[in-house]
Formats: sequence, structure tokens, C-alpha cells
Amino acid sequence: MTEIELLDSTVREYRGLLASTEVEVTEKVDVNGLVEHLSRAHDWTQEGARVIVTLANEYGAFMLRNALALALALGKEDGELGS
Repeated sequence: MTEIELLDSTVREYRGLLASTEVEVTEKVDVNGLVEHLSRAHDWTQEGARVIVTLANEYGAFMLRNALALALALGKEDGELGS
């Protein structure tokens, strides 16, 4: 799969998650519920789920899209945090 296809697949997966009855999207996302669901159903650790939810809420798509583009250009599949 190309990076575009992987991104599209992940976006569809998470849109499905948000459309589920377990996670309600309002003006304010239930962060704890979303973290719990990502951990339980999508194989994230609690810490990892909390980090991606925080990144999405704090930085949004514009900043993260540019970070993704730079990571891809640098060939960084996995980062160096915690290594």
C-alpha cells in the first residue's frame, strides 16, 4: 500500500470509530472515552492512544499533515521518542 492509501484507510477507520455509538462527537470530544476505545478496539496502549488524541486536539490536521509530510520525506516510519 502507498502512504496515501494507508492514510486514507486510517482516516476511514477512525471516522467509523467516531460514528460508532461508543464515542460521541460533539463540540468537545470525550477524550477518555476515545482513548479507552482506541486502546480496547484498535490495539493502542493507553499512553499511545492518549498521545494521538492529544495531538489531534491540540494541533489539528493542518499541523499534523505537515508533520506527516516531513516524516515521510525524512523516511521516518517510527520516530526516535523513547528509543
